[in-house]
Amino acid sequence: MEMGTKPPTAKEIASSPPSIFTIGPPVVSGGVCIPRIPSFVQQCRKREGGDGDNAGNSCHVTTGVDSGNPPADKARVLAKPPRLPSIPSHADIRFASSTDLDLDFGKMGLMSPTEPQVGYMPVFRSGSWSEKGTKSYMEDEHVCIDNLVEHLSAPPSFPAPGAFYGVFDGHCGNDAAHFVKSNLLKFIIEDNHFPNSMHKAMRSAFMKADHALADSRSLDRNSGTTVLTALIFEKTLLLANLGDCRAVLSKRGKAVDMTKDHKPTCKFEKVRIEKLGGTVFDGYLNGQLSVSRALGDWHMKGAKGSVCPLSGEPELHESSLTQEDEFLVMACDGLWDVMSSQCAITMVRKSLLLHNDPELCSRELVKEALERNSCDNLTVLVICFSLDPPPRIEVPRWKVRKCISMEGVSTVQGALDADRR
Repeated sequence: MEMGTKPPTAKEIASSPPSIFTIGPPVVSGGVCIPRIPSFVQQCRKREGGDGDNAGNSCHVTTGVDSGNPPADKARVLAKPPRLPSIPSHADIRFASSTDLDLDFGKMGLMSPTEPQVGYMPVFRSGSWSEKGTKSYMEDEHVCIDNLVEHLSAPPSFPAPGAFYGVFDGHCGNDAAHFVKSNLLKFIIEDNHFPNSMHKAMRSAFMKADHALADSRSLDRNSGTTVLTALIFEKTLLLANLGDCRAVLSKRGKAVDMTKDHKPTCKFEKVRIEKLGGTVFDGYLNGQLSVSRALGDWHMKGAKGSVCPLSGEPELHESSLTQEDEFLVMACDGLWDVMSSQCAITMVRKSLLLHNDPELCSRELVKEALERNSCDNLTVLVICFSLDPPPRIEVPRWKVRKCISMEGVSTVQGALDADRR
């Protein structure tokens, strides 16, 4: 800067074309700028000698000379700007909105909306696969109904859209699993609480199925089954679990366990069993059964209506589906004994991106479980909530600037010099 030259005011700076170096907030299209640190603005206003009213909400200071400009531009060259203060806390800095910066957050896969968008309605489609595995006979049963109105030939007043899915892992024979699969939905629909109180209707249906197994003369009373069902109306998902089957939801690729395994070794179940006079021996209820809740098994239960260590009461979980909820995996313990919930979700998600076939996804999970030496019957259901495959998750690669202090440079230089010696 030439001696005696008066620094230009903020108005002169704003009206003049920018030089190659700019200190101040970045300017976006349309002349809108991100407000700068308040203390820096005050310093700029003081340098003008005014009260700051004409300075606006931000201040740009230019320095340096463009070699391509004529000598007349030297008059615009300013002195060194005031030293910037230390970076304040995040609360002191105001950033421009995404609309001002014209950022496309839709390309960032992990930045999904936290609230469901208005008008969202899931579309149900499913696939299943079962194999007896290393066992000599098959005791599993399952059901997949993507359209309840069509399946039941329901009247127009019936809640729609609706779907029903279930996995029934039998033991001591197939009688209980087959009976519950064939009658549980009917018990739910015919209950007096349906559809106004779905929780009461679900609990009542489980109790009716359990008592029907006790009263039947054609079924083996020693036969029992675990039950996992999913009843969906519009966006409401109601899960009922009894035993060690499991339902896992994919929420943008993250596995979310929607049910709890009812094992005798679980703390809550063990306390309940022991309070009712039962025992847990080597992981088995009364040394006989590897689950703490099941329908049937009346050789281990008392009279109907009595409370016993082997419970027939389901655990219910209700949730509202959003656009982040991609699909649901329901499977018996034959899968979960050899595979984690996240592993199953990751495998299904990758497969859906390749072929978008839920039945093939179920088959691939069963095949993987067998390769991992699962020694139980295997039944897997994959329920998708959209006709399209899940969106690809793109992790944005943020630009990270790495820097080192002068003290660090000296330390490194000293170490290098020591090695040379």
